[in-house]
Amino acid sequence: MAFERILYVAHDHLNQTRGVLKTANPDTDAIVLVESARMTTGRPWHKERLFFLISSARHFASQLTAAGFTVRYIKSATTVDGLKAAKKEFGKLPISSAEPSSFKQYAQLKDFGVEFVENDFFLTSRELFKFWAEKQKTFVMENFYRAQRTRLDILMTNGKPEGDRWNYDADNRLPPPKNYSWPPYLEHARDEIDLQVAKELDFTPTTTWATTRAGAIQQLENFIQHHLHAFGPYEDAIAADNWALHHSLLSPYLNNGLLHADEVVAAVIGAYKKKKAPIESVEAFVRQVIGWREYINGMYWFLGEDYRNRNALNANRKLLPLFTDSSKTKMNCVKSVVQDVEARSWTHHIPRLMVLSNLALTTGTNPQEFLNWMREQFIDASDWVMVPNVIGMAVHADGGQLMTKPYASGGAYLNRMTQHCKACSYDPKKRVGDHACPFTTLYWDFLDRHKETFVKNHRMSQQVNGLKRLNDLPELKVRAQQVLAGLDKGEI
Repeated sequence: MAFERILYVAHDHLNQTRGVLKTANPDTDAIVLVESARMTTGRPWHKERLFFLISSARHFASQLTAAGFTVRYIKSATTVDGLKAAKKEFGKLPISSAEPSSFKQYAQLKDFGVEFVENDFFLTSRELFKFWAEKQKTFVMENFYRAQRTRLDILMTNGKPEGDRWNYDADNRLPPPKNYSWPPYLEHARDEIDLQVAKELDFTPTTTWATTRAGAIQQLENFIQHHLHAFGPYEDAIAADNWALHHSLLSPYLNNGLLHADEVVAAVIGAYKKKKAPIESVEAFVRQVIGWREYINGMYWFLGEDYRNRNALNANRKLLPLFTDSSKTKMNCVKSVVQDVEARSWTHHIPRLMVLSNLALTTGTNPQEFLNWMREQFIDASDWVMVPNVIGMAVHADGGQLMTKPYASGGAYLNRMTQHCKACSYDPKKRVGDHACPFTTLYWDFLDRHKETFVKNHRMSQQVNGLKRLNDLPELKVRAQQVLAGLDKGEI
């Protein structure tokens, strides 16, 4: 068969109705997926993440073949080498793909001569986001979110937000409940393709993550049936007896293409219209999908490739041992969260922000080292996801370009929002002494180290001025150095 085009499908573009496959024709197009050695061995990737991405792509290739397409799943040293092999087989045909999801792959494929079609795996095109961002004095996500609600006509009635409120965040900050029965999460049976991938990786995957579109849809239906109604109230909590609470677990499928934001939002709005979930939970979830997710992707492209190298706070500590080995800490909350990452390559957004990132921020961990670790460990991590989230939100390395204040907290917040403090070796109420919570000690030490920067910040000046009320500040600074040294050794 003489083909007219080669269509390249990246491992995060697994959708037959989006991107380059939107116009695919079995009679004229050969489809190519490339599993590069750089992708599988170029970094110390979490094997659960690798398993998910590779098995999902192989299942997708199999489904395209079953649909009548000529598909090649090529293993090669690099993506470009794989495309060269495809040209060798099919001839010097033009290669098309959807716009890549990272600056690096965009440059590599463009240099090789790949023609791009618009990346429509998001609700907001890069051009449309740029049009919004260029008109802003400050990049406030809430402003973008409200514009999205209006533009997409989601949870709007006669031009006004549902319930006459844009945001129900204030209703969704409950601590973890006691004696609560969490609904069980789905487990996904493993088929021959899964088992082959697991064998190649020498890894036994969990049954947490689906690797097919059918499994992703099942996950969406399970979320709506069992979790959406209670998603909002506990979305910021960290429970000791449940790793996922009522979170959807849909981000990996949204990020690799098996699900699209429009179908996820439509399903959630459908449940709301049938009165299966309250506005507080529905709005909170919709904000994550059409607000935060789209905003982060838009800002990744708008801020440019060098944004990832920002280090406004001159943070240069090496990555702490506890991030790569949960046994290297006695802090209950940190140990538990890192164990979750080790187990299934995922935790929800509050452990990421208020435990892992909070610790990286207050210890002065190098932003690029922390970014690399987050990028390698999380199953839903793409370059566009992690660069703005880490550099802008998690460790304030951009000096406030995205977030007006750093997300630093002491033990009091963790004591309120988690169930880990009671049995911990450290006391969240103490800031000095051997049993002082490291988060509490480091929070005040962090403010002291950067007081000249943050006293000018209207959202931080009150906290910085609180340093003046600490009669034990000299002792605290000594304790902070002990804590930092202990963390560096994996002994705190």
